[in-house]
Amino acid sequence: MSKTATAFGIEEALKELGLNETNNGTSTGKDWFSNGDIIESYSPVDGALIGKVKSTTREDYEKVINSAQGGFKKWRTMPAPQRGEIVRKFNDELRRLKEPLGKLVSYEMGKSYQEGLGEVQEMIDICDFAVGLSRQLHGLTMHSERPGHRMYEQYHPLGVVGIISAFNFPVAVWSWNTALAWVCGDACIWKGSEKTPMTSVACQNIAARVFAENDVPEGISCLITGDYIVGEFMTKDERIPLISATGSTRMGKIVAKTVGERLGKSLLELGGNNAIIVTPDANIKNTVIGAVFGAVGTCGQRCTSTRRLIVHEDVYDKVKNAIVDAYKQIRIGNPLDENNHVGPLIDKDAVQNYLKAIEKVKSEGGNILVEGGVLEGEGYESGCYVKPAIAEAENHYEIVQHETFGPVLYILKYSGDLENALDMQNGVRQGLSSAIMTNNLREAERFLSVEGSDCGIANVNIGTSGAEIGGAFGGEKETGGGRESGSDAWKVYMRRQTNTINYTTELPLAQGIKFDL
Repeated sequence: MSKTATAFGIEEALKELGLNETNNGTSTGKDWFSNGDIIESYSPVDGALIGKVKSTTREDYEKVINSAQGGFKKWRTMPAPQRGEIVRKFNDELRRLKEPLGKLVSYEMGKSYQEGLGEVQEMIDICDFAVGLSRQLHGLTMHSERPGHRMYEQYHPLGVVGIISAFNFPVAVWSWNTALAWVCGDACIWKGSEKTPMTSVACQNIAARVFAENDVPEGISCLITGDYIVGEFMTKDERIPLISATGSTRMGKIVAKTVGERLGKSLLELGGNNAIIVTPDANIKNTVIGAVFGAVGTCGQRCTSTRRLIVHEDVYDKVKNAIVDAYKQIRIGNPLDENNHVGPLIDKDAVQNYLKAIEKVKSEGGNILVEGGVLEGEGYESGCYVKPAIAEAENHYEIVQHETFGPVLYILKYSGDLENALDMQNGVRQGLSSAIMTNNLREAERFLSVEGSDCGIANVNIGTSGAEIGGAFGGEKETGGGRESGSDAWKVYMRRQTNTINYTTELPLAQGIKFDL
């Protein structure tokens, strides 16, 4: 262990989470199968090796899918409230292990410790939601046009659900899917990011232990580990009716095509190019807080991170100056130190992409308001620490039209009425999260209307980043159209069935059709 890991209790956290020097990256719940290459996990915090994970081979995968299929046949017959009780017990373990798991998330991914704890809290919240949901997986009752008939619909478990998650939320997004899928009666196979394999193994350890202690069929929670080739095992597998994938738009298009060709279902959570509109009636203090956290939180590596700040010309200079002043107060450093606001990017490839974005906006005519760059010296030895940057830009710039997955904020000016700002906000290919800062009721309602924001998430007087469990999460256009977490997102994990019951001695046909024998 490095000095940083020792000082902040990482070694103790790993032990509490059941992690060893070399961990198996393939699990069906009770048994472990791993014969693939070693994946080494290095912390972006200090560059130290956290641990090693064995990747999944094709032979390993076949054992996993067979176990998941077998477990599903038993799990689906358990009453949903009983499945909910198992999820509650899993949740009890999350509450007990919140601190070590949040610490590992921070150390392996690089987000602040507070954000790491917040991510585990999201897991706890979605489990609470799922437990309640287990008693209300409801359908509808409809009136039949035929006398003596009753119609209703019900939902049945879908089968084995494949989950592909990204590094930026290495545990929360998995839980959004799996907690709901479990209470719906599905088995889950999870491919976590190869950039954060230790957190994946830690979560599987918790689930496996709880399931084993409660005689849950093996294979209900499965883990596979590796690069995109391992992900293709699932996307091409007709035995998996649903693939839930979180990542880039480029990746999502490949998943959608592959799964679509076999007529499977896809739940896609892809890129975002999120904007905050700031009108003349905005509260400037709240605008600054929302914009700065949205732009620099998780070092700009959230799908909901604020990428664009669209400010009316009447308050442009005031907002710009306030944001620039706020950036001077940002503390960058070890994310486990709660005095710091911003930790590192995930790896050096991410650093290079961040630097390219800054050079690109300069080449297109952008004006740099807050200089970026890579931090060096004591505490920054991993080479993954960068300075959040701000650039004045135009919405039509190529770099602005694409998602920059790092702490680069583009400030854009609009004039005239709100229609012009909405045209700018909606004038990108992505449609995940959006926000407006205004105390004008008409502007707020216009923003939320059918002619307003075209995003899956539209907020008033809060930022683009951060979402509560109770609402469905997801976006439109190149964000993929998927919905996870709250509301009725549970329905994607089930198959709908319409039932008609005839309780008479006659057999009338629908639409008045006569067929006499």
